[in-house]
Amino acid sequence: MSTVDVNSVIVTGENSVIRLNNSDNDAFTTHASFWRILTSPAGPGDVLYLKSELTEDRWRIYSDNIAMARWLQSTVVGAINAELLDPAIPVADAQFSKSGNARDFWTERLDARDERIALTWYQLGEPFVVHTQPNSVPGRPYGMCTGLIPALGARLTRNGIEAEGRPWRRDREGRPSSTCRARIMRKLDGGQIDDPGAVMSALTYNRRHTYCRELSARDGLVT
Repeated sequence: MSTVDVNSVIVTGENSVIRLNNSDNDAFTTHASFWRILTSPAGPGDVLYLKSELTEDRWRIYSDNIAMARWLQSTVVGAINAELLDPAIPVADAQFSKSGNARDFWTERLDARDERIALTWYQLGEPFVVHTQPNSVPGRPYGMCTGLIPALGARLTRNGIEAEGRPWRRDREGRPSSTCRARIMRKLDGGQIDDPGAVMSALTYNRRHTYCRELSARDGLVT
C-alpha cells in the first residue's frame, strides 16, 4: 500500500477553533476560526474569522495578509461556512502573537487599531489524527489530514470582555472531542506531543485534490 497521498497540496498551516454556547447544541453564540498559514498561493500569514455577541453577531476578519485572508475565505473557509463567502466582510489589519504549550494551555492574541482579542484553549485532551479525501463531504471539494487536540476549556475576549458560553463535549468516531479544538502540535511521535510548533495544512481543489493538514516540525514534515 502506498504511503503517498495522490492529491495535491495547496496550503499548509494551523487551524484552531473556538465554538461556544450556553446550551449543548450547534447554535453557537461565538464561532472563531483562527488560521496560521505557512504556505498558500497568496503567501503566509495569520487570520481570524470571528462571529460573536462581542461583534454584534456579525462576521469580522482580522489578518496580517489580506490577500491570503481573501483567498482562504473564497476557497476552504467558504466551503466550510458559506456565510464567509461574502467578499463585503471587511478585513482589519492586525498583528498576532502566541504563548503557551500543547500540554496545559495555548493562547493566540491579536492587536488591531482599536481592538485586542485573545483566544485561549485549556484542559487539553488526547490528540488524534483525521484524514479525509476530497468530496467525502457533499459540497466540500477539499480533503484534509489534520492533527486535532480537543479542548474542554476555552475563552475568547475582545477588549477585555469575555464571550458568553462554554465548550461542549463531542464524539468523533469514538474519540473524545469538543466544540473547541486546537491544532498546535509540533509533531506526533508514538502518541507523544513535543513542544508546539506548526501543524501543516494542505489544500487542493477539485476531484483529486486534498486539503490536508499534515503535522510538521519547525524544520519540515514529520514522517
